[in-house]
Amino acid sequence: MTAVPAQTSSSALNQLKLFFALSRTPHGILDLATPAVVALLWYGSLPPLRIILVGLITAFAGYTAVYALNDLVDYRVDEKKLARGGFRDTKNYLDAVLIRHPVAAGLLPFKEALFWTMGWALLALFGAYLLNPVCVLIFVIACLLETIYCILWKTSSLRALISGVVKTSGGMAAVFAVDKSPSAPFLVLLFFWLFFWEIGGQNIPADWTDIQEDRLLRAKTVPLQLGMARANSLILSSLIIAVALNGILLSLSRVGAKLPAVVASACAGIYLLLIPAYRLFKTRQGPRASILFNKASYYPLAVLCVVGIIMLI
Repeated sequence: MTAVPAQTSSSALNQLKLFFALSRTPHGILDLATPAVVALLWYGSLPPLRIILVGLITAFAGYTAVYALNDLVDYRVDEKKLARGGFRDTKNYLDAVLIRHPVAAGLLPFKEALFWTMGWALLALFGAYLLNPVCVLIFVIACLLETIYCILWKTSSLRALISGVVKTSGGMAAVFAVDKSPSAPFLVLLFFWLFFWEIGGQNIPADWTDIQEDRLLRAKTVPLQLGMARANSLILSSLIIAVALNGILLSLSRVGAKLPAVVASACAGIYLLLIPAYRLFKTRQGPRASILFNKASYYPLAVLCVVGIIMLI
């Protein structure tokens, strides 16, 4: 057997890292907790093995495709930011664990990135169809909205609302994957729980982190349009609503021992969302926005752990 040269193996691994960077795979893996916990909350127990396996593959493919789509649509903007020395102060930022915006940085050809995105999108569509055709519709809408969100970068800070809607798609699809006719009140609560978590814990803090680059290019983001004080107030108030809605959502779920689940999830929300949001609100320091973003990214995983432990007890 002919051994594979170490240099070739290393080159292939580095190339794969670029694709993972394009799709922000470390963040995408954390996002898998969202459809997982939502499915458990509504189904009340572990779904059939087929749904679990197809669901995990589909969710991973969907997040991988949508994050890559964001970079592809935005790559011209990111090129301008990089040309002006942007993205240098984000070494402790979750989305910068790997290389930020490899296409814009000239490290990954646009054509290869496009094929990567299309391949994962097709896999997500196929898996979504196997789970429930409604999931296909949700995924397509999410991709369209993500594209619109990127295009509106220099048009309106209200695009943050679109981001909130896109982030709900994984959880909404998970409910339809385990139940063809889920409860409307549960879906509404789920939508707004994820919506406010995204607005307060992800979208506005992310714009906070890129504020210097966005200001130079005259972007329309919440921190730039409304100012730091109002942006921080929106962050804190959104996350307070998210933590409250999570408690109501748990009370409507099919998980047993609801009170311990509500208390434990509230503690997770206070630690991962409210405390870092309050510190950002008080200090108005950029690094605090990155800390909030990072901790908020672990929030669905923390709720999943709580629900999983409650179900095992």
